[in-house]
Parts: sequence; C-alpha cells; structure tokens
Amino acid sequence: MRSQHGLTRRRRAPSKRDKGGASRGRRSLALRAGRQRSGTSALKLLTGPDLDEPGRAHGYFRLPISTDASAYGSILIPAVTYRNGDGPRVLVVAGNHGDEYEGQILIRKLIRTLELDDVSGQITLLPAANAPAVQAGRRVSPLDQGNLNRLFPGHPNGTPTQMIAHLLETVLLPGFDFVLDLHSGGRSLEYLPSTVIVRPDDPGQLEAQIELLHVFGLPASFVTDAPTGGGGSLAGACTRAGGIPCLSTELGGGGGVSEQALAMARHGVLRLFRHLGVVRRDLSDQPPAKTSIYYRVPPSQFLYAPEAGIFEAYVKVGDRVEAGQAAGAIHRTDAPWEDATVVKIQHDGILLCRRFPARTECGDCLAVVGRQWPDAMA
Repeated sequence: MRSQHGLTRRRRAPSKRDKGGASRGRRSLALRAGRQRSGTSALKLLTGPDLDEPGRAHGYFRLPISTDASAYGSILIPAVTYRNGDGPRVLVVAGNHGDEYEGQILIRKLIRTLELDDVSGQITLLPAANAPAVQAGRRVSPLDQGNLNRLFPGHPNGTPTQMIAHLLETVLLPGFDFVLDLHSGGRSLEYLPSTVIVRPDDPGQLEAQIELLHVFGLPASFVTDAPTGGGGSLAGACTRAGGIPCLSTELGGGGGVSEQALAMARHGVLRLFRHLGVVRRDLSDQPPAKTSIYYRVPPSQFLYAPEAGIFEAYVKVGDRVEAGQAAGAIHRTDAPWEDATVVKIQHDGILLCRRFPARTECGDCLAVVGRQWPDAMA
C-alpha cells in the first residue's frame, strides 16, 4: 500500500482491540513469554513487549545470557510503545552503537514528552538497541565485541549481539511501516549533523526519500549508495523485511553531545512524525532549515591514515574542501625527528566527517567528503 507521501506500507487487518479504541492511561508494559512472530520459534526470547496492546506502555525485551558473574542472567533491551487507533506504525531506534549518545538522549526526551492522545497509529521507541554496548558507552558490545550494525540478520542461538540482531529483524521489524535509525560519529568520529538516506533504484522512491530530508530539515543531508554496514546493517534488515523505508542520521559525535544538534534533531523527528501521519497535530513549532544535500563518497574513497601517529587536523566538519588540499598531518611518535606525513583531500566538496581523537593508527579513517547532489551523479 502506498501512502500519500510515496512510502510503501503494508496492509494489516485491525485487531479487535483496534476497533475498541486505545486505553488512555499510562501502564506498565504487559510482558509476554513465548509469543513470537512466525519463523522465530528458535529465538531464546524470555519475555518481550506485547506490541499489539493499545495504550502507552514500557518494558524490556529480555534475552538470556550466562556468564561467570550471572549463570542465569539477562540482556534487558528497554522499549516504550504508544498505540492509539489505526494508522502508520513507526519504529525509532538509538543505541545501535553504544557510544553514539545523541539519539539515546533524543529518544529519552521523546519518552518524557510524547502524549498518547497525539498518536494516530503506533510509535515504538528503542533507546538502547545494543543494550550492553550502551551500558558500557562503547561502539561494540563488551560481551562479545559485537557491532550490532554489522551483524543483521543475526542468529537465534548465536552470540549475545547476534541474538539482539535476530530479535530486531524477526520480532520487531515485521509490521512496521517506517524505521528511523539515529546515529552519530561515536567517540572516534565527528560528523556534520546530517540526515541520511540510501539511494534506492526506483526514481519514485528516491523522490519520496529526498522529500523526507527536507521535512527533517537539518542544514545538511547526504545520500549514500549503500549502508556502511551493507546487508549486516539495520537498513539491510529493513530491505529484507519487505522494503520498509528507513531514514537515518549522523548527529555529531566525538564522544560528546551538541545541544544545538540535539534540538534541531528533536524538531526534525517531530516534523517527520507529522509528515508520516503518525501524530494528529504539529508537535514542532520550528520550521525546517533549508537542507543542502550531498553525495557521500563510497568507503573506498574515504581518506585513511597511511601510518600511525598523532593526527593534526587542518580542516573541520562543514568546511569546503578541494582535491589536493591538506587535510592534516600525522606526526610519528616512534621517530620524532622525521617530518610529519601530510594527508590530502581527494575530492572537491564539503567535509562531512573527520577523525576526532588525535591518536591514530594505520588504516583509521581520517576524513569523509560529500560532493554536491545531484551534481555528483553527473
């Protein structure tokens, strides 16, 4: 089913609860054990939110784990859901990487302010998708070094992170009409705050997704040929789940949080909700900024460190750069008498991303350039 905004939605028959209307109170989430969607019987999900219940609810998806410290332990993945009548079903995810804090804070603010009466359909908020990584403040899980955004579709009896990936792809995603995946640069990278889409093959879908970039309204947006994590990413899972539209962000990074970027992103999310028709009224009083759209060069054309040392950056995110321009210099710590190695930008455009820590190893990404869209496709 295609909406008025050009987004593909699945038809679903309304449940008896839908027909009876949603309850208006706040309640603890009714947990269910053993109720899983078809094809997921092997998943060791102990309990999980009943996403079919109307109202506002919160609780945990609980996956079993056995460690030296806890023989019968659990991974607790928090979730909050708002369901009120019929309408689109939207999933908002943060904490895919545990050191990307902006999205985690943004979802927590939504949890504290979003009212059930404003919802028309369903909004499900997942602030800590890779909960062990979030608790540790790390990109990857401390339990198995798993990078969640590289491990989809996961495995029902795999490592802890593989089980989380399998849970998200097979239990959560089916039935949703839209996914918003909130990212930033984490501790090692700083991104120009941007909204992100993966370029679809269909021109009509591309037009609809470009429209979403303008609705979200950050000053910068970019288009990629493929998710950085390929089929192992949440975006790849959305494709396998029937082509669920997926919008992403890069909201800064460097291990900190920008109050300005967070505020812009919050209004962007609220405008997106209104555009998708999942809220009944305008929840943002801020118009979208005019967004400049760029094409992010593929990973093979990122600028990588040719050696280890201390990276002295000459450019910052948002700067206009030219091919051949010095991006910075690497100072060797093992041979301080040697000249610094100057590394150079490879493309004209804007600096979308740069390495944030000065300490650099050979092969680390130092800079990523965005070329003006659609000129980059010419």
